[in-house]
Amino acid sequence: MNREQRGRWVAGLLLGAWLLVVAWQVTEHRRVVEAGRSDLRNRSREIARTLSAVTRALRFRGAVFQERLDPVLNELAGAHPNALVRTTQLLAIGLVNNDGDTVAAAGETNLISRESVGESERWSDENVVFVLPVEGASVNPEGVTNNPTVVLPSSPRNFTNGLPRNGRDGPRREPPPDDGTNNAGLSPASSPPPPTNAVGEMESPPPPPDDNGHPPGGDRQRGGNRRPPWMRGMSDADFKALIAKRELHGLVLVMSTENYRALCLHDLWLRYMIGFFAGIAALGAGLSWRNTARTAELQIRLVRASEQNSHLKELNLAAAGLAHETRNPLNIIRGQAQLLARLPDTTAEIRAQAKTIVDQTDRVTAQLTEFINYSRPREVHRAKVTLAAVGNEVVRTLGFDIEEKKLQVEVTGEALAVEADEQLLRQVLFNLLLNAVQAANEGGRIQLLVQRAPNQSAVFEIRDDGPGVPPENRQAIFKPYFTTHQKGTGLGLAVVQQIVHAHGWDIVCLANEPRGAVFRITHLKIVA
Repeated sequence: MNREQRGRWVAGLLLGAWLLVVAWQVTEHRRVVEAGRSDLRNRSREIARTLSAVTRALRFRGAVFQERLDPVLNELAGAHPNALVRTTQLLAIGLVNNDGDTVAAAGETNLISRESVGESERWSDENVVFVLPVEGASVNPEGVTNNPTVVLPSSPRNFTNGLPRNGRDGPRREPPPDDGTNNAGLSPASSPPPPTNAVGEMESPPPPPDDNGHPPGGDRQRGGNRRPPWMRGMSDADFKALIAKRELHGLVLVMSTENYRALCLHDLWLRYMIGFFAGIAALGAGLSWRNTARTAELQIRLVRASEQNSHLKELNLAAAGLAHETRNPLNIIRGQAQLLARLPDTTAEIRAQAKTIVDQTDRVTAQLTEFINYSRPREVHRAKVTLAAVGNEVVRTLGFDIEEKKLQVEVTGEALAVEADEQLLRQVLFNLLLNAVQAANEGGRIQLLVQRAPNQSAVFEIRDDGPGVPPENRQAIFKPYFTTHQKGTGLGLAVVQQIVHAHGWDIVCLANEPRGAVFRITHLKIVA
């Protein structure tokens, strides 16, 4: 498996791990959302149980008076500052009958509607509506409520012979004429007070049964509960209408979802940040793996290059030794050719051939010498050297070539001393000046300029007015065996660049104005 295939596998694994993290966060967010909804459901059930307990305490003969139920509903809905369940976010509470009509309500009653009552649980952007059955009552398969609870609009003292005084639950009926005795045959003055139950409500003995042993027909409610004594004067139709209208069938709770939505939003941002940072971590791991793979590959290449470099060094030393050993036979061949040319009986043709042998031998010897100089390791021994003095010595060394082409050579500039290896510096100046002499035309001008740079270093330039170097060749002329002269070996400028870089200097080839070339050496350290 190559590096590209391994990269694809690693990228796929990291992507799969990130997708697993994202799926995990989505699942956890759904769990938090469902937990928030379950919390609201549990709170609604707690409120329903609280209301059921209070209703059972207020219930008397299957009835609860609304004037006692309203304060409880207002307390649960948080209608006053001392509300006990304000933290439940309860907006409205209502008791409805079988038709979905509101029997009693508190809070923001406009939130309770028939549409909301039609479902057991209805969620919206701002609130949630829970419809719960009234605890203590059950519904049989025929839809009839057993043991129902009826909310009466007022207490017994507001009824007269079973009819409400305020007329809210039916037309007002006139009481039967009083013959001086009540239904039990007692006068009002001698009638004992009605008994009371544990909560202080009035309680009366049941009416006498009919011939079949049952209470009077109008006195039996659905589920077998007896009609309260203060409502015995109502007709069966009015009593059934009142029961159908005021009988509790369900509890409606409207709760705010503000805290639930805030919890979901906070959890959503948390899951988003976890997924985001998981993606960043996966991306960073992928980049780290790629960089590690590239680093390992570069290290392998570096080791191979180091081995190849060691091999090239060994090969270079072997070639330098071979070149050095080759010069000795060439010198012998050169000497024998010269002796052959000096013999008295040697013909002109043999002398010409001997001269050709000497010239070619000198040419090969020069190439071998430059190759040895190029392959020799550069060990710089720095010392204080005056540039102008070394330049004048090199000019005197090439004096014969300069006079032969009638050139004008000037060494100008400041007398600066630099830190350099004098022998190597002399070789650099010799090669550059020789290159300028070969490039210049007869009667031309060459200038060696020494000047101080702004960064407290010296700059050395050799200028000529020859044909110059084309821009495309100004970098290539420093490569080994690249030359534009017919008699050149192509190693002179390569040796110059090698020595310059060994000193930590820089060398460039530029155009001279109006014509010619400039070789500039910079970053020479000045010595005081």
